[in-house]
Amino acid sequence: MAKRKFHLADAQEQELIQAYSQCSDGQTRTRYQAVRMYGTNYPLTEILKITRCSTTSLMEWCQAFTQSGLSALVDGRLGGNSAKLTPEQRTGIEMRLHQSSPRNLFGLTTATTDGQFWTVEDLQRALKEWYGVVYASRTSYLNLFHACGFSYQRPAKVFKSQRPAQMMEFEEQVEKN
Repeated sequence: MAKRKFHLADAQEQELIQAYSQCSDGQTRTRYQAVRMYGTNYPLTEILKITRCSTTSLMEWCQAFTQSGLSALVDGRLGGNSAKLTPEQRTGIEMRLHQSSPRNLFGLTTATTDGQFWTVEDLQRALKEWYGVVYASRTSYLNLFHACGFSYQRPAKVFKSQRPAQMMEFEEQVEKN
């Protein structure tokens, strides 16, 4: 079994204990505790069980602490999401979607033949033209539709191989009988 090379001096241990007691961020506290425990020869399995971190993360934290001290253990994640549209832009999109149809904006080059209803493809094109925004996921466009008050409508089943003349002839015969 390999011997641990990472050991804390008494001053470093006290520094970690004090930082732990003064910190209110859970992730940072976990890092302080894990590094302190590892540096004071707690069994690795216990540390991993208590802190619920991986061995790799623990070793990275210990190395960071050795190189840069307490500041390296502070959780630097910002949180939140990286929304591509501001709330004002979303409101503007909602108004535009309700006031016009894809046919009005794109003419005959809409995703559907009649251009009466909005599709994901039409919304994708509109967002790119209006704001230069392109989402990686189709789900993002569906979520935007939902936020704008649109609901999903299942298209009618239409067979592409239909022959209009034969259908009219059939319907005439059905009416005669």
